Amino acid sequence: MAGLTHSALRQTIIGFGGVGLLSTEMLGAKRLPTESARVSPYLIRTASEKPLSHQLLVASVEEVAPALEVLHALKADAVDLNMGCPAPAVGRIGAGFGLMEQPEDARRIVEEARKRTSLPLTAKIRIGIALDDRKLKAFCTMLQDAGIDMLSVHARLKDESFARRPRWECIARIREWLSIPVVANGGIFSVKDAEHCLRVSGADGLMLGRGAATRPWLFAEIARDLFGCTITEPAVSLPAVYGNFIDLLNGLFRPEYRLGRLKEFTHYFAQNYKFGHHLATRVQTSNSVDEARERAGLFFDHSA
Repeated sequence: MAGLTHSALRQTIIGFGGVGLLSTEMLGAKRLPTESARVSPYLIRTASEKPLSHQLLVASVEEVAPALEVLHALKADAVDLNMGCPAPAVGRIGAGFGLMEQPEDARRIVEEARKRTSLPLTAKIRIGIALDDRKLKAFCTMLQDAGIDMLSVHARLKDESFARRPRWECIARIREWLSIPVVANGGIFSVKDAEHCLRVSGADGLMLGRGAATRPWLFAEIARDLFGCTITEPAVSLPAVYGNFIDLLNGLFRPEYRLGRLKEFTHYFAQNYKFGHHLATRVQTSNSVDEARERAGLFFDHSA
């Protein structure tokens, strides 16, 4: 979710309601102590974005203490250790999914983090390189024993594409192995998806990624329809949501941080339209946020 789970998207989601825990983008633990919370798009947040989990990308145990010191100063509400990102560049430095391939390194990092913070400490993983319950169980129980309070599981193997259906049944087995809460992630784009995932996985909660960028009101729909929360049915105007998102980008970030994030968001948001690829193309080829807004407006006018 790089370039997506920043303050503008988080505030968009909050506006509809239904979300229980927000997350930052991946924060490189090594770089974090030099980031400015005042200008960094990774760290900017508003008072309304609460509770907010700060997601750490850690490659070595030595990075843990300085990073947590920063997160404490930022008044983070929780700390999440990313052990699931399959990007090759992340794996080469031993972070993300690389930690699943080096369980002793992962254990030391978790134990160090547990020692350094009293905040809720969570981790996110994938289900492995190949289907291997013995290895997966050993890794999950190690995380629990080392001090993880909650585990989020993206129900795909390392190299499986998003086109492949999530293996939610694997999460059901993890749920049996652990006594801590287990959250299911992957492939949730509708209330029907959410219901199916919960039924198959038995998970304690749901994490939305791409679905949150596509339909920021999906949290509200799930909370109302599946959990009986008192939430007014979202009144969704797609052009209004998009325009408000641009306004948030302009109000939050320096100019050089805006257009790229708008393009990332548009890639997903455009899927709400039958011919959304035209919207995505128009924005992707724009040279400024103002140009992108104008081109999007023309698309919306012809899609009403």
